Amino acid sequence: MAEQMKKLAKDTAIYGVSSILGKFLNWLLMPFYTFFLVGGPADYGIVTNLYAWTSLLLVMLTYGMETGFFRFANKNKDDERNVYGNTLISVGITSVIFIVICFLFEHPISGFLGYSTNPEFITMMGVTVAIDAFACIPFAYLRYKNRPIKFAALKMLYVVFNIILNIFFLVVCPWLLKNAPETVNWFYNPAYGVGYVVVSNVIATIFQTLFLIPSIFVGKFNFDFKLLKQILKYSFPLLILGVAGIMNQNLDKILFPFLRTGEIGKTELGIYGATSKIAMVMMMFTQAFRYAYEPFIFAQHKDKNSLATYADAMKFFIIFSLLIFLGMVLYIDVFKHIIQRDYWKGFDIVPIVLFSFIFQGIFFNLSLWYKLTDKTIYGAWFSIFGTIIIVQMNVIFVPTYSYIGCAWAAFICYFAVMVVSYYFGQKFMPIKYDLKTIGLYTGVTILLYVLSLFIKTPYPIVNVTLKSVLMLVFLVLLVKRDFPLRTIPLINKLIK
Repeated sequence: MAEQMKKLAKDTAIYGVSSILGKFLNWLLMPFYTFFLVGGPADYGIVTNLYAWTSLLLVMLTYGMETGFFRFANKNKDDERNVYGNTLISVGITSVIFIVICFLFEHPISGFLGYSTNPEFITMMGVTVAIDAFACIPFAYLRYKNRPIKFAALKMLYVVFNIILNIFFLVVCPWLLKNAPETVNWFYNPAYGVGYVVVSNVIATIFQTLFLIPSIFVGKFNFDFKLLKQILKYSFPLLILGVAGIMNQNLDKILFPFLRTGEIGKTELGIYGATSKIAMVMMMFTQAFRYAYEPFIFAQHKDKNSLATYADAMKFFIIFSLLIFLGMVLYIDVFKHIIQRDYWKGFDIVPIVLFSFIFQGIFFNLSLWYKLTDKTIYGAWFSIFGTIIIVQMNVIFVPTYSYIGCAWAAFICYFAVMVVSYYFGQKFMPIKYDLKTIGLYTGVTILLYVLSLFIKTPYPIVNVTLKSVLMLVFLVLLVKRDFPLRTIPLINKLIK
C-alpha cells in the first residue's frame, strides 16, 4: 500500500507540475498579446471570446468519454484495447462531423458570432477543437498506462511550440518585413494581426497530435455497438456536469459580444479578458492544490481523524488564498506594468475576480462530502444552479455595467454555490470547520485591503512601502497564530 501511495504522489506531482507550468506559460501569452497585437484590446477581445468558445466546445466534443474510457478499461482489463478503440472511433466520428459542419456553415456561424469579415476563424477554430477532442482519448490512454512523463512532455510540446509560433508571427515577421521584406512578404500579411494567434493554435495542435500517432494505433478498431452504447450511457451525465462547470467559468466571455456589440464590445472584452487573467495566479494555486488534495481526501477517508484533517486543509487553503489576494491587490500598481497601458482601466475588477476564484476553490474543497458519500449528483445540481445565476447576472448587469457586471456575476455565482454546498455538506457529512479562524483572517484581509485604498501618495516607492507594512501585519498574524517559524523547513534551523 505504501508503494502505491508513493507512486500516486509521484504521478500526481508530474501531472500537476506539467499542468501548472503549461498554464503559466500560456498565461505569459496574455501580457505578450497586450503589447504585440496590432488591434489593441479589440484584438485581445477576439482572442478571449474564441478561447472561451474553444473551452466549451472541447467539453462537448469529448462528452465525458475520457472518464468513460477509464471506467470500462478498468472494468474490462482483458479487453482494454477494444474499449480504447471504440472510444476513439466514437470521438473521432463526432470530431469529423464537427469539422464538416464548420466548413459547410462557415459563413452563417461566423456571421452569428460576429466574425463575418474573417469566417476562416470559425473553420480554423473548429479544426483545432476537433483535433484536441480526438487527442484527449490517446492522452487518457497514456494516463491509463501510467505514462505521466510522456503525457507531460507532449502537453508541454504544444505549449512551447504555440509560444514559438506566436513570437514568430507577431514579433519576428513584422521585424523581417521591415528589415528584409523579401523573406516574408510572400506569405505574411501584417494586417491579419489576431488571425495569426488562431493560425499558431492550429499548427501547434496538429504538431502535437502527430507525436500521439504511436499511441493511437495500439487500439483494436473493431466496432462494438453494445460496448459503445454502455460507455455512452455512462459518459453522457458527465457531459452535463462538464458543460455546466465550463460555462460557469467562460459563459461571461461567450455572452459578452451579444450583450455589448460592435468594436466597443470587443475592446471592453479584451480589457476584461486581460485584467481578469492577471487574477489567474489564484486559479493556478487552486489547481495545484486540487492535484494534491483530490487523491489525498480519498487516501485519508478511512482514517479516524480524517474530518479534522479536512477541516485543517480548508483553513490553510483559505489562509494562503487570502495571502495571495493581498499580494496581488497591495502590489497591483507593480503588476499592472506587465500589460500594455490601454488595459489598465480594467484593474478595478481584479479584487472581485480574485475573491470569486477563492469562492471557487472553497467550493472545490467542500466537494469532498459528495465525492466521499457517492452523492455526486449534487455536484451536477450545484453547477447547474451556478450556471443559471451567472447567465441571469450577465444579462442583467453587462448591458449597463460592461465587464464590471461580468466580474460581479462570477462573484455572486461562486459565492452562492459555495454557500449551498456548505449547507448540504453539513447535513450529509458534518465537518467542524474552524469558522472563527477563517472569519478572523477574512476580516483582517478585507480591512487591510480597504486601508490600502487610502494610500495614494504621489511617490510610488512610498506607496509600495506603506502597503508592504500592511502585508507584514498579515504575515505576523499568520506566523504568531497558525504558522510558527519553527514549522518551516530550513528556517526552523535558524531559530530556537
